[in-house]
Amino acid sequence: MKLPIFAVALATLALPALAQAPAARLPTKEPAKAAAASKEGPLATVNGVAIPRQRGEFLVRQQTARGAPDSEQLRAQVREVLINKEVLLQEANRAGVARRAEVLQQLDLARQEIIVNSFLGDYVSKNPVGDAEIQQEYERAKQQTGTTEYQARHILVQSEDEAKRLIGDLRKGGKFEELAQKHSIDSTKDKGGDLGWNVPGVYDRTFADAMVKLEKGKMTEAPVHTRFGFHVIRLDDVRPVKIPPLSEVKPRIQQRLAQIKIEKLVGELRAKAKVE
Repeated sequence: MKLPIFAVALATLALPALAQAPAARLPTKEPAKAAAASKEGPLATVNGVAIPRQRGEFLVRQQTARGAPDSEQLRAQVREVLINKEVLLQEANRAGVARRAEVLQQLDLARQEIIVNSFLGDYVSKNPVGDAEIQQEYERAKQQTGTTEYQARHILVQSEDEAKRLIGDLRKGGKFEELAQKHSIDSTKDKGGDLGWNVPGVYDRTFADAMVKLEKGKMTEAPVHTRFGFHVIRLDDVRPVKIPPLSEVKPRIQQRLAQIKIEKLVGELRAKAKVE
């Protein structure tokens, strides 16, 4: 299970897809059979510097966790990647790159990310999200979603007077879509004010309350005022909500609840920390 908070560290550790042939490689004079190195000792030695075999095993596990099959080809590619990196690292060290202030800062941040994310990984493993918690959150979300979703359009303007004028134009036979494209200040103006299918909970409370009272094909008789401005709303259609089964959304719920646990942990640690 990968949590959003782990993203930086995972991105830092990521390598190209080793299961595929790399687009370019540094030249090597070694014969192909060198890839099948002994299972004893270092993975390879570059200018007298040994590349630990454990480093290669770590990358193999990383790639197989992403779906690549554990094969001789994968292991040969891992070996090539590590040799190329060691060649480059040695040259970078000779050029003094590792002594640059910005590089040292990046190394310190990367070290911090790796340690913190490892700690959080341990915490999540020791405090897993249980099935009962997932079921409870699923039921809460279903109740919050409701049983009906609505397809509506709106025209958003800055003043009540302008909204009233538009309502008058619509009563005289004006086309809602055309007026929305011409006058609305909302991002939906190019779609004629179309908001698509949504449950009331995604909207501002005042907007949602006015929308659900409408009959299909009807519009609000007076401007609806929200923090965004003044709306003219038309309800186009309604239908029952199709709530996905728990099995389909369980991973997302589990991830969100794990994230909440982490946020709670951080809050507790911050409360006990002396921050100046």
